[in-house]
Amino acid sequence: MHYDPIKRSLGSVFNKSPFLRKLFYHLLDLLLLRAWHIHNELKKWAKGKGNDVKILDAGAGFGQHTFYLSGMNPAWKILAVDVKQEQVEDCNQFFNRIGRPQVKFEVADLTRFTSSEQYDLALSVDVMEHILEDVLVFKNICAVLKPGGMLLISTPSDQGGSDVQGDGETSFIEEHVRDGYNIKEIEQKILSAGFSKVEARYSYGTPGKISWRLSMKYPILMLGASKLFFVILPFYYLVTYPFAYLLNYLDTVTPHKTGTGLIVKAWK
Repeated sequence: MHYDPIKRSLGSVFNKSPFLRKLFYHLLDLLLLRAWHIHNELKKWAKGKGNDVKILDAGAGFGQHTFYLSGMNPAWKILAVDVKQEQVEDCNQFFNRIGRPQVKFEVADLTRFTSSEQYDLALSVDVMEHILEDVLVFKNICAVLKPGGMLLISTPSDQGGSDVQGDGETSFIEEHVRDGYNIKEIEQKILSAGFSKVEARYSYGTPGKISWRLSMKYPILMLGASKLFFVILPFYYLVTYPFAYLLNYLDTVTPHKTGTGLIVKAWK
């Protein structure tokens, strides 16, 4: 399934005013389990951090995670990059309208990314599964981090990530160049790129897999079939979201021996 047309349709609905855009971000944070895991890791990382912090959002997309980070501390300077010009321009306009000048969006290809700045944190959420030259990207990010700086990644695993359950199946989201990482594989690739330490764990265990189907897969499939589902969507979530919320909570507080997602932290 091609995910981008559906994302553009949702974006056009919620981009009519800053209030709706903020509402969209908050809804994504509630629905997307990866946001729950990323927020938990960001809160841990932020403890003891002062105001002199520089952050790279490597593959910012809609700007959802940049918005969250810029709300954690208005003094932090954030560069958010993405390959899509239209998305970058849209995000710059939005962040200027809401008065967050510490945030800047730029068009950049992560396989060729360089910067004169040195960052304390780099964030890569659901990006690496779209990039074939992943080790090159890890090297580029490592090069722009300060010594001791951290890279935080969320990406599908090879344990059914992208909803692929067997060798004959393809990714639910066709834009992926790989269906998921083996946990040892991504650790080794990151270390080979120059990082000194890596910690990886599974996300989207049994509770998360059920929640993802309820809160994301089925609605996306229905939206792809007909835009009329936009009308039904609020009522669908009214019934299903209490279950998804509980499942998301269980997934974030429970260690998983396996899972369809990976949360990876690496230090320079």
